Amino acid sequence: MAKLLEVDATKCAGCRTCEMVCSAWHERAINPYQSLVKIIKWEREGEGFPTMCTQCLEAPCMAICPVRAITRDEILGRTTVDQKKCIGCRMCMSVCPFGFVQFDPISRRVLKCDLCDGDPICVRFCPYEAIRYIEQAELGMAKRRSEAEKLRTILPPDNKPGLVSAEVPNQVEGH
Repeated sequence: MAKLLEVDATKCAGCRTCEMVCSAWHERAINPYQSLVKIIKWEREGEGFPTMCTQCLEAPCMAICPVRAITRDEILGRTTVDQKKCIGCRMCMSVCPFGFVQFDPISRRVLKCDLCDGDPICVRFCPYEAIRYIEQAELGMAKRRSEAEKLRTILPPDNKPGLVSAEVPNQVEGH
């Protein structure tokens, strides 16, 4: 089963280590502008949020590419750009709903996260473990657990987990 990147914003300190190792790995230079991970940073709060390609199942970037340079790898669950085919038209950038497809003016090519061929370097080097590479099913379970915990905190104390009572409101005459 395919894996995906999960970001825990509560753990990210905005240190930008993920940007540095990504650009070093892919471009052989520590340059955040060439990183495929971008940190959205709130300087005053000392917080950050790593963003990267979400590897859409129905990827608009792949659908619009006039030379079919973007393809889907079902084994790794990713979309990749074949740099030999890419003509640099940047149409993929215009349709990415999240703005994660980039253009490098130095190399004149389109860049997007390729999950480092199944071993994302950003995950390995994040000092706060804010980025994880997990099975898709694990993400679904984590979200369900999170929502269940939220529900548990709003239930009245006399309701036991699993026993949710529904009160029927009194009917007012004439309504």
